[in-house]
Amino acid sequence: MSQCVEKLLIGLAYLAFGITFPVSLIFCLKIVTEYERAVIFRLGRIREGQARGPGIFFILPCIDEYFCVDLRVISFDVPAQEILSKDAVTVNVDAVVYYRVQDPMKAIVEIKNADYATRLLAQTTLRNVLGTKDLTEILTERDQISQMLKSIIDEATDPWGVKVERVEIKDVSLPKNMQRAMAAEAEASREARANIIAAEGEKKASQNLREAAEIMMESPASMQLRYLQTLNYIAAEKNSTIVFPLPMDLIGILLFIIRSLKMASSTYDMKLSADSPFKKLSQIVKKM
Repeated sequence: MSQCVEKLLIGLAYLAFGITFPVSLIFCLKIVTEYERAVIFRLGRIREGQARGPGIFFILPCIDEYFCVDLRVISFDVPAQEILSKDAVTVNVDAVVYYRVQDPMKAIVEIKNADYATRLLAQTTLRNVLGTKDLTEILTERDQISQMLKSIIDEATDPWGVKVERVEIKDVSLPKNMQRAMAAEAEASREARANIIAAEGEKKASQNLREAAEIMMESPASMQLRYLQTLNYIAAEKNSTIVFPLPMDLIGILLFIIRSLKMASSTYDMKLSADSPFKKLSQIVKKM
């Protein structure tokens, strides 16, 4: 019965089109652009075949209804979401999603508003995925997180005829106190690395100095040459101060003489009068 009624209505529509021709062409011929497709319903049922377009297509008045679907890539900003990370840190994260309608028939029949549904799905997926990540992972693994978001959203929107092209995390905002704590931590780690590098440099320098000292011990004359180099360096700075280094050999001889005099004064303490000059000399040597 329903089929007979449908055929009757279609026949009447064609009859009305023929009677009002060519005026009816204004209402029956439609045009869609290159980036659009038209999904046609006849008496509430979708017409067989693929969506019409691009170009001219024909509809019957009163019994046909069509919906145009844009096939271009659409981008939208996901509003900043306040997310509690896995390590209990609150961050604000926003992202951008690029998608397009791949199957116009599904985008009209399977869901009422594919654009609005995709936006809501992107927001909830962003919160759910980032809630399972630590703060360090959110800051350092943006590419991996973006790929994960893309695959999850694309899998969910595939029955709607929507293809997700790309998902990018735009910005991760941290609270002020967390920024200060992270800055202090980074500064402390940099200072620690600087101290380690300085200690390693001093260690290498001391090893080089030890090797240089061993080489100089094999040739005592090299120490005197080093003294002369130091004097030359001081003189090159146009300094009025003149430094004359005392040879280390001479200092060693003087120390040996002083020690010998102390031993002699303690071993052979002559009984001299208190006002004797030799007695005063013996006391001076003991004090040295």
